[in-house]
Amino acid sequence: MSSSPLHSPLPPAVKVFFLANEGLAFLLELLALGLLAWWGWTRDIGRAGSLALAVAAPLAAAVLWGMFAAPKARYAVPLAAQLGVKAVVFGAAALALLALGQRLPSLWFTVIVVVNTALATYYRTRS
Repeated sequence: MSSSPLHSPLPPAVKVFFLANEGLAFLLELLALGLLAWWGWTRDIGRAGSLALAVAAPLAAAVLWGMFAAPKARYAVPLAAQLGVKAVVFGAAALALLALGQRLPSLWFTVIVVVNTALATYYRTRS
C-alpha cells in the first residue's frame, strides 16, 4: 500500500462513499463492543460476575483490535491476520446477539459487517 484511498486519484463520489464506509466501520466496531458488554451483563453468574464479564469481554476485544486490527495497530501484521482478528471480534459480537435471543439482528449485523469490511478492505488495498 503506497498511499491511502483519500490521497489516491479517486473520483469525488467514490471518496465520499469511502469516507461514509469508514464511518460505518467505526460505528460497527463500537456496536460490537457494546454487544459484548450487553451479553456479559446478562449472564446469570451473579451481579459481580456479570459486571466483570461486561467489562472484560469488550476490553479483551478492544485490546486485541488495537494490537492487530486498528488502522494504527501496535503490531503490523499481514492483511489475513487483520481480517482474522476482525472475524473473531465481530463474530463474537454476532454470537453475543444470538445468545441474547436476537436472531434477526444477529444476521443483519453479520451481513452489514461482511459487506462493510469487504468494501473497506478493497478501498484500503487499492492504489
